[in-house]
Amino acid sequence: MAERQSERERIVVGVDGSEGSKQALNWAVRQAELTGGWVEAVIAWDVPQFHGALGWMPPSSSDEAALEGRAQSEVTSAVEEAVAAHPTVQVSTVARYGTPASVLLEASRDAALLVVGSRGLGGFKGLLLGSVAQHCVQHAHCPVLVLRGLEE
Repeated sequence: MAERQSERERIVVGVDGSEGSKQALNWAVRQAELTGGWVEAVIAWDVPQFHGALGWMPPSSSDEAALEGRAQSEVTSAVEEAVAAHPTVQVSTVARYGTPASVLLEASRDAALLVVGSRGLGGFKGLLLGSVAQHCVQHAHCPVLVLRGLEE
């Protein structure tokens, strides 16, 4: 009898296009293969703030679809690369509106594990732990693995 996805352990991994997040995704895929779990690759997208003479101005609503589409494309591309060597592992992709930390914390509910890279695209290269990873370690609803990347 085939086991349903919801009955297997879900490993959530944060993806943002950085090399560290790609390494975290690769680790999560290998772990799911070893444990019989499945991976949920999550990327957050947000509307950038624009400042002008009148203060903060939101972009037009048509830009939101483009931002979400770009995020979905980024996570899909990363997943295709990661599962190439592990085709039997089930990986779903999720692009959610919000800040990376809040999106990952919500995704960590009922997950077996949350995997993040130690630093993403933002911040300072000298930091050992980025703000999103730090926030996840402190507030996630499941165990968190912070993967220190090879380039660090």
